[in-house]
Amino acid sequence: MRLMCRCLKVSPSGYYEWSGRSASPRQLDNERLLTRIRAMHEDSRGALGAPRMHEDLAEEGETASLNRVARLMAKNGLQGWPRKKRRGQRADPGLPPPGVSNLLERDFDALEPETKWVTDITEIATDEGKLYLCVVIDLFSKLVIGWSMHHRQDRQMVMRAVEMAIWQRQGGWSVILHSDRGSQFRSSDYQRLLTKNTLLCSMSAPGHCGDNAACEGFFGMLKRERVHRTKYATLDIAKADLFNYIERFHNPRMRRRVAKQDQKFSALSKPSVETG
Repeated sequence: MRLMCRCLKVSPSGYYEWSGRSASPRQLDNERLLTRIRAMHEDSRGALGAPRMHEDLAEEGETASLNRVARLMAKNGLQGWPRKKRRGQRADPGLPPPGVSNLLERDFDALEPETKWVTDITEIATDEGKLYLCVVIDLFSKLVIGWSMHHRQDRQMVMRAVEMAIWQRQGGWSVILHSDRGSQFRSSDYQRLLTKNTLLCSMSAPGHCGDNAACEGFFGMLKRERVHRTKYATLDIAKADLFNYIERFHNPRMRRRVAKQDQKFSALSKPSVETG
């Protein structure tokens, strides 16, 4: 051991002091934090990267910085699922129904629930064929408040997703419901459903996918964190996994986030008590 210390130019007494030294409070806290990071990473099936991991930890009351979380994850081989870059052509959309315009205008911030909703359709590949998923998202909470799946992307599938959102609705005031110009959203049945339930139809401009970026962003996370990492043998298996992602992973996270925001707002709005 003394020969190795001489080769490494380290004093033997310094080495023995280092080897017998107990872990510092910082090391112990890193081990505790890493244990929680591993558990959350496993619960998400490896989907959470450092930024979203940091957000979830902050919601639990952790004060660790983003750099510290990223460093612990990188050192221990933990990383999220990277985003795929794709290029493609967009189909030529049809004309919107008379009187329908882009009411949302890319303003994806909502100060109250049930004021701005967005909806869209995406496809999931399985060995039995394509499965289509339609979702309705409340921009205030980012919750998926309505969803429907089918092997055909018809207007009935879209209407079922909207009806699910309507069923969970608490108030009767007008709500903007934004979509692209797909034929399902331009159908007369869909338009009548919206009118009957005081939903204001809003549609994206031709060739502007950014007009519905909130819904596209959700689909991007869904595919990056779950779909692109899974091979679905049947339509039923895909349906079960999508249900699991929406109702057991995404929506619970959004509910915790909204609850955390409500707590902060209540603390800020609570009047102070002056003592005499």
